Amino acid sequence: MRLVYSASTHGSSSISKKQPSSMANGVREPMVLLAAPPLHEVVFSQALRGLLFDAFHAALDPVARKRQHEGGSLAVVALASTVASQALTSVLQNATELSNLTTYLGLFPEFTQTLSSLQNITLLAPTNQAFSAFLNSSAGAALVQNDTSLIQALFSYHVLKGTYTDFENGAFIQTLLQPPQYTNVTGGQVVGVFNENNNTSFYSGLLANASVTGSPMNFSGGVVHMIDSVLIIPQNVSETAIQLNLTAAAGALTSASLVETADHLTDVTVFVPNNAAFAAIGSALPNLTMEQLTSILQYHVIQGVVGYSTGLQNGTSLMTVQGNNVTITVDDTGVFVNSAKVIVADVLVANGVVHVIDNVLNPNNATATANPDAQESGSPAFSGASSASDVPFTTGVPTPTSSIASESAPGATAASSSSSSGGASMPMKTGAIEAAALFGAAALAMNM
Repeated sequence: MRLVYSASTHGSSSISKKQPSSMANGVREPMVLLAAPPLHEVVFSQALRGLLFDAFHAALDPVARKRQHEGGSLAVVALASTVASQALTSVLQNATELSNLTTYLGLFPEFTQTLSSLQNITLLAPTNQAFSAFLNSSAGAALVQNDTSLIQALFSYHVLKGTYTDFENGAFIQTLLQPPQYTNVTGGQVVGVFNENNNTSFYSGLLANASVTGSPMNFSGGVVHMIDSVLIIPQNVSETAIQLNLTAAAGALTSASLVETADHLTDVTVFVPNNAAFAAIGSALPNLTMEQLTSILQYHVIQGVVGYSTGLQNGTSLMTVQGNNVTITVDDTGVFVNSAKVIVADVLVANGVVHVIDNVLNPNNATATANPDAQESGSPAFSGASSASDVPFTTGVPTPTSSIASESAPGATAASSSSSSGGASMPMKTGAIEAAALFGAAALAMNM
């Protein structure tokens, strides 16, 4: 029996399987047409078979063995080059699990062409199942409503700067989602990396997680990793607070008319007290003047430093927007800011990062320090305050669609996995630039 490859008129190939002719009746059995593998697999298979034949021949012939030693490494390099030189579009089209992604990219030919021309990138490619789940969520409304600007921003957020075959735990990797539209993070919005039990996950806005599935696929400009969920573009501070049930903080920002400030500052680290923290000082809040409330809230914001947990060092002093400093303490029990403990780290937002803390900070008690030996965090910054039965500042605040865990993330370097994209709303634009400039600037930066 022999295999014969034949190309169709459309450029695809097929395999013909021919049986030996029947000598008894003189009738030759008909040829059976079978589906062929993609052309690049055929090239790979033939080249590999040739290398194996050469190796076997060299083992028997000393002269041939010398020739094989001199030229074999070049053949392997050439073979690898053939496979790796595939265009991105070809790799995606050959992956049946990514047909939905291929379809949507096909709706944006200029975007896809630019993406295919980039070098040194990593594409996080949602599988068909991931796309289906996303389309059935509120966050997937952009695809259903054909919001061109947001769709391209979403695709840009799935492209990492750099070629990554594996990932370092706790890393924050910049993407091609660039300022000023949908993000105010210098250098581009990031995704977080969390490795556990030999599995790699990425977390994005609203703590949404996506795990790597399958093996990496090389292409001429980098590598593709399939993921089982669509990443969520990080939203602004106020919307993130509402969505994750940090409603007291969201209401306090509204009461102090600081929503616009919190949402539009560039490169921020925000320490957001949870609802229990605000309730714990409930007796002190009604007596605050607007100036005092503003000062307290500004004391929770650092501008000019996006302090992901991996970058928070023990003993670091950071100046807040209010003007006074906060002190970072890092030990075996966790991360503290003054006397408050970080209970959920690295919540990505449009203009930086949020760390959820278990106490409200007080600019008039900046010397309050952490007490790692206590079961709770250090002494409350508001001495004499007592708790309230109701959560303050929540009147009129929209009902959250999800919530965050009260425990700290593993190692205080990765966000909680208690949230998914199911209840996520659409991210808000942070600037007024046209969508074309969003990806164009990223493409220019990647190819300089």
